[in-house]
Amino acid sequence: MQFLLEYAPIILFFVAYKLKDIYFATAVAIAASVLAIAYACLVSKKVSTMQWLSLVIIVVFGGATLLLHDETFIKWKPSALYGAFALTLLFGKVVLKRNWIQVIFKQAHIQAPDALWGRLTWAWIAFFVFMATLNGYVASNFTLDAWVNFKVWWAMGLFLAFTIGNVALLAKYMQESEPDAK
Repeated sequence: MQFLLEYAPIILFFVAYKLKDIYFATAVAIAASVLAIAYACLVSKKVSTMQWLSLVIIVVFGGATLLLHDETFIKWKPSALYGAFALTLLFGKVVLKRNWIQVIFKQAHIQAPDALWGRLTWAWIAFFVFMATLNGYVASNFTLDAWVNFKVWWAMGLFLAFTIGNVALLAKYMQESEPDAK
């Protein structure tokens, strides 16, 4: 269910774009994002900082797109989001001395060495900077159709591949859950 909540806005954005145009798709993405957060608040009573940040960025950039009737803002939204994620990880690592990647993966009961968590954090920072730059390049140099396809298929695919690579790297540190004693 969590997967559906996180990816519904992008899937609905893509469908709405194919059915009508970028402005309709942007409005749908904003509405879907608001509904996904509202649902998460009501059902799980827990919304991550990253989810709130994503909502704020889609509302701001999507709202600017709709108010000014300029697709540029929605095209730069992923770059802003990736940049915000990179800065959040960097701030946590350098200023707060917190490893947010370790915190995120903690739910999976992974007991990896601190040095590995540090390398993974730098890898995620680099990945988000790369994705922000790549999105900016595609948004600036390709057609709107090409950018939408990049955003939905390539960006999601790269994110999935990078995540799978991280999980594979951490697999040997995963602890099995102990069955409930009866």
